[in-house]
Amino acid sequence: MAFKGLHDADPLDTSVLVLQDRHRSHLVDTEQFQEVLHPRQQMRAFLSIWRMDPHIRPYVIRAGFYGIYRLSHIIIDWPLITCLVKRWWPKTHTFHVPVREMTITLQDVAIILGLRINGAAMIGTCVLDIAGLCGELLGVIPPDEALRGSAISIRWLCQQLSTPAPDADEIALQRSTRGFILALIGSFLFVDKKGVHVHLCFLPLLRDFT
Repeated sequence: MAFKGLHDADPLDTSVLVLQDRHRSHLVDTEQFQEVLHPRQQMRAFLSIWRMDPHIRPYVIRAGFYGIYRLSHIIIDWPLITCLVKRWWPKTHTFHVPVREMTITLQDVAIILGLRINGAAMIGTCVLDIAGLCGELLGVIPPDEALRGSAISIRWLCQQLSTPAPDADEIALQRSTRGFILALIGSFLFVDKKGVHVHLCFLPLLRDFT
């Protein structure tokens, strides 16, 4: 495929970009969109209400989520991300830059986030016994006002689980850890429009930290 030149990564024949007019990068490319993008994430808002208790840190590390927690202290270059949007081609799911074609791989995700990618895939169900599940794995049963369908309020989780008792046993610390990781998932990995709820389908996957 031939390209226009060093400073323009569009192909000579733009008809090959059959999905481009449906993507935000089309607005950037035609200079109709000049603002800096701010992708959806609620990490800083989450950590402003829930600081990780030192007693649960070993469990968070064992579960493999400590790398995500540490990312909260990194300053994100939003203008750089905005520039990358212009280079994104939905048809090939790749970034087209002057030197070559690039994409994000599973290995990139593992290196940046510290998540495990080896072994069998983790799968679950969205059909849940919310009261039984939360009672067993979190030690508390959410009231109706803390739920939105099968999603639970992150703020409510914080109120219930953010401060383990000084003499908390291992079971109590593990329950607090599950609440923290669940809120971490809802604030960073799988964020809804407002970032205030997280789906409980992830909770059964946190039954075993190893």
